[in-house]
Parts: sequence; C-alpha cells; structure tokens
Amino acid sequence: MAPHVVDVVVRGTLGPALVGALDGFDVAERGDGTTSVSGTVVDQAALIGLLRLLDDLHVEVVSVNRRPAP
Repeated sequence: MAPHVVDVVVRGTLGPALVGALDGFDVAERGDGTTSVSGTVVDQAALIGLLRLLDDLHVEVVSVNRRPAP
C-alpha cells in the first residue's frame, strides 16, 4: 500500500489534548456534530494505528475515506 491521504470522520468534537495526540493530522469540526481528522498515512499499519488510537480513547469513528492526493 502506497502512502495516501485519509479523512477519518468521528462523532463529536475533540479536546486539545486529543488534537495534540494526533500530531501530523489536520483536525477540523465539520459543523454537523462530527469532526474530520485528515492526513497522510504511509501504509496500512499506520492507518490501523490511527484507528486503534481513536478506539482506545473511546472516540466513535463514523467513516474512513480515502482522499485524492494534493
């Protein structure tokens, strides 16, 4: 799997500590009660690591979407 950009949509908003833990990712509230966590993952293990971090922190993942590279 080559590096690609993902957009992980989670329910709710993320506090400053969690945003800090997501270093390297852009975090933006979407205005509909969800938050977008976007960034480049280098491989599938990195994507799984991100999803595992969110799960460990009890953040509900709504969707995971691949985005076109800039």
